[in-house]
Amino acid sequence: MAREFQGPKGTRDFYPRDMALRRHIEAAWRQSSVVHGFEEIDGPTFEHLELYTVKSGEGIVSELFSFRRAGGEDDYALRPEFTPTLARMVAAKAGGLPHPIKWFAIPSHFRAERPQRGRLREFLQWNVDLLGIDGPQAEVEVLSTAIVALERLGLSPADVRVKISHRGVVGAALRSLGVPEERTADAFALLDRRDKLDAASFTARAAEIGLGGTDGEKALEAFARVARARFPAADAAQAVCAATNCSAADAAPLAAVLDGLKASGMDEWCEVDLGIVRGLAYYTGAVFELHEASGGERAIAGGGRYDGLVEMFGGPRTPAVGMGMGDVVLALVLRDRGKLPADDGESLLPRPDAFFISAEGEASDRLLPGMLSSLRRDGLHVRQSYKSTRNVGKLLADAGKCRARMAVILGAEVAEGMVQVKDLDRNEQVMVAVADLARHLRGD
Repeated sequence: MAREFQGPKGTRDFYPRDMALRRHIEAAWRQSSVVHGFEEIDGPTFEHLELYTVKSGEGIVSELFSFRRAGGEDDYALRPEFTPTLARMVAAKAGGLPHPIKWFAIPSHFRAERPQRGRLREFLQWNVDLLGIDGPQAEVEVLSTAIVALERLGLSPADVRVKISHRGVVGAALRSLGVPEERTADAFALLDRRDKLDAASFTARAAEIGLGGTDGEKALEAFARVARARFPAADAAQAVCAATNCSAADAAPLAAVLDGLKASGMDEWCEVDLGIVRGLAYYTGAVFELHEASGGERAIAGGGRYDGLVEMFGGPRTPAVGMGMGDVVLALVLRDRGKLPADDGESLLPRPDAFFISAEGEASDRLLPGMLSSLRRDGLHVRQSYKSTRNVGKLLADAGKCRARMAVILGAEVAEGMVQVKDLDRNEQVMVAVADLARHLRGD
């Protein structure tokens, strides 16, 4: 008996329209990467499992699709992110790579998590990384690349907010509020979960790490005051100092990033949110997340500075800033904000230059394959009818359905080297010599 099969839970099938929407997003990512000087790379779909546990600890194993080859001894995992692969690649050839290193990638990733809105088990992620620059120019360039891609997709600061913080500044703020040095990592983890905990749970956990009582109230108030701090950069830096009791020197690294974004004309997209710390311990400086403005979705993108990661994989000290933007949440935001075609991607499909209709029996049928082959070799996108009917009206309707610019009708005139060409946009029809057909279709 025949069996029905469905795709694995948390994965997607991409039919032509779906693929057109996917390529539309990828094109914006790729174009923004290229104009900012990033070069495209890729790596293996699976890596040694240890590559991920070295970076994130053994706890990450439960989130991965891991396996051991039959009869083999090595453990592998489908890649859940690209940064470890990138760091491995840089470490392997660090001495021979031109600096700064500016790379981007758009690979598939896999996570063995419960599928839910905005989170799937297989997804695309755009990764942009700039290595070799210590100063804030790296953060500014990575964020500018992300913002320009969003602009290409029709989004604006009213749709997406770039929330920026700095782990060093947050650490200084915590110390000024009495959090012991040894509990800073715990405080970061708590801040990273702030939106997932109710007030009572947050307060209880804050007390465990030295933010209890009056100091705890001050800490919560401080973060609340700067969570929506806006540019100009000087005012944002002053707000950080005033809210957290940090010195200007403590806030300087964050202020430098803000100054750079303002100078690049990206300031209206950005705001300071000291609750953004990114839970991964390898971040060493500025961190950021891109969120839909209403806060109704998961983060569209996230990243930050990770200066020690290449060293962790055996390479030299290499300052680095990177960002990852997934396609799942981004597509939800684009759809909800009306930034995708109302026809579900049909208008994004490739538009044929011509649709060929054979209307004169064996003579036209015999000539059609050679004509199609010649035009395709000339770089033209041409299609043909596969129906047996000679009803030109019905076949012209098919040409319109595939959005062809022109219809080429092989009628009785084909024996004399002529064809009828109908401009489907203008509803105009002319006779064209077969020898001139390619030039006519190109508009030469």
